[in-house]
Amino acid sequence: MRFAARHPSCVRSALAALAAAWLACSAHAQELTGTLKKIHDDGVVTLGVREASIPFSYFDGNGTVGYSQTIALQIVDQIKKSLGLQELKVREITVTSGNRIPMLQNNQIDLECGSTTHTHERDSEAAFSNSFFQYAVRMIVRRKSGITDFADLAGKPVVTTAGTSDERLLRQLNSEKHLNMRITSARDHPDAFAALKDDRAVAFVMDEPIIYGFKATDPHPDDFLVTGTPLGYEVYACMFRKNDAPMRDLVNGVVARMQTSGEAERLYNMWFTQPIPPHGINLNFPLSESNRALFAHPNDRALD
Repeated sequence: MRFAARHPSCVRSALAALAAAWLACSAHAQELTGTLKKIHDDGVVTLGVREASIPFSYFDGNGTVGYSQTIALQIVDQIKKSLGLQELKVREITVTSGNRIPMLQNNQIDLECGSTTHTHERDSEAAFSNSFFQYAVRMIVRRKSGITDFADLAGKPVVTTAGTSDERLLRQLNSEKHLNMRITSARDHPDAFAALKDDRAVAFVMDEPIIYGFKATDPHPDDFLVTGTPLGYEVYACMFRKNDAPMRDLVNGVVARMQTSGEAERLYNMWFTQPIPPHGINLNFPLSESNRALFAHPNDRALD
């Protein structure tokens, strides 16, 4: 009792320090806006993930893994540090090519780093990070089909994935070249590849790394051929809500740091040139010069 009575100033100092810390935290929370404020207030960040976009974002039997999923988790770590949170829960919601943008706009997900193409048209619907992968749009066919380029698809059934930029490019080609292809738009990539395997389509038109992924993971990979003069060149990027500068700066900072430090190239080699889970397949898809140039000069430009 005498000790407490002799040191009232200590008690007052401690209380003042606690009050100052609380006010600082409150002020920090009030300064936050957009997605970062939502994540801070909820203590949860919600990621949109893909079920079978190998090797970018896919379920391996235990959880979501992949090249772009690793980038997403690096962004989550930076969010946690920037917000000064001791704990940050990560919630994953599976999205498809058709519903990923509406789910972002409706606040059902906060960030999506899967296999989403950044196009000028989509700039009106969502914001996109620095690109993390550049690729060509081609097709996969049965090797015995004799199909080598898009002109060979005239009058034939062709499948792509609904809600993708590839669907737009394919329908544009069909109209401009009067090919009379019978185009089906599948719900997601596995459904499209299943249509090819079941001979309901003679070709599956999609992003080159995605169709290489399906070829590599098929029990009979030599039955299939990736072919065709590219319909175009595009880029993948992480996607978040529009008009959110703090989130954009944080995400772009993570992607640029990974690319210029060499971490992105090491990550690329892990997922594209080495055996990956769950079955140890290897895509044998070496880093292209276009991706090497992208890593050297990070940017958020759409290519279409």
